[in-house]
Amino acid sequence: MRKLSNILVTGGAGFIGSNFIRYVMKNTDFTGTVINVDNLTYAGNMHSLKDIKSEFGDKRYFFEKADICDKSKIEDIFKKYNIDTVVHFAAESHVDRSITGPEAFIKTNVFGTFTLLEVSRKFWGERHDVLFHHVSTDEVYGSLGDTGFFYEDTPYDPRSPYSASKASSDHLVFSYFHTYHLPVTLSNCSNNYGPYHFPEKLIPLMILNILDEKPLPVYGDGKNIRDWLFVEDHNSAVWAVINNGTTGEKYNIGGENEWENITLVHYLCERMAHFTGKDNDYYKKLITYVKDRPGHDRRYAINCDKLKNQLGWKQSVDFAKGLDKTIQWYLSNSDWINTVKSGEYLKWVENNYTARG
Repeated sequence: MRKLSNILVTGGAGFIGSNFIRYVMKNTDFTGTVINVDNLTYAGNMHSLKDIKSEFGDKRYFFEKADICDKSKIEDIFKKYNIDTVVHFAAESHVDRSITGPEAFIKTNVFGTFTLLEVSRKFWGERHDVLFHHVSTDEVYGSLGDTGFFYEDTPYDPRSPYSASKASSDHLVFSYFHTYHLPVTLSNCSNNYGPYHFPEKLIPLMILNILDEKPLPVYGDGKNIRDWLFVEDHNSAVWAVINNGTTGEKYNIGGENEWENITLVHYLCERMAHFTGKDNDYYKKLITYVKDRPGHDRRYAINCDKLKNQLGWKQSVDFAKGLDKTIQWYLSNSDWINTVKSGEYLKWVENNYTARG
């Protein structure tokens, strides 16, 4: 097991990053320091870590507002906190947004990763007791047919600007391992779901639209298939990799839980009806088929045998329980939802963080 002392988490105010910080601080025996670096763009939310700041702030948890493309700022953070571990979540991640505005994805996902790698290489030098862990996606592998799975050695075949930018960053990470001997690990995960998820992705969007009785948009014929992974299980896997994974290796993280989009939406409608006291089919009338998006991959499915066999990881939350837990979280956290939906959160960021640079 590696000795981790000062962990820099990029994108720690986002959905998966904030859940990772909470997991590490509350569910592991880690006694070191976590430094959350986030630029607080639209999907970053400091409200997602209020409990962590209250319990650990200024002792073992620190926040730095910074753009990962800002080399000077990142260098200052490395020096200030003596960083020995990077867990790199920060990314532009929504496929639809990458189609309408790809430039931001190239900047953050490619150049931002390059900047972090360069600073790590220069700050750490020839050290081997350090680690750069890069969090990536199954979308880099492209699209599957009706059968088969993505393995760690599946050739890359990205189909959207988002997945192409993540594939580029993956290759950069491994190039730094082979060229500069930078200690790295990498993970490719399937679709995450759970609390604190920004409502542009399928599950939180459907939950909130159901609550407002708005249309539930489903692309194409709705038969695109995704593998769903509870966010806490994803983060327990990342924790296993950064502690015990082999340097220079990649690990697939999956839920082994495939759903057609339309079947999932129907199930969400039924579970929401259960919690709100409506008839089982009440919300299904809101389902609306819309024009498919360009380059929409048909099926993703991850094989994660390597992670299970080598590191002893396994999923701990089955989908029915995980989805109910997610729904209950959204039903119980209207304040968080309202700040995100109203735009008040970004105003709060401007007032509280922008001036600090």
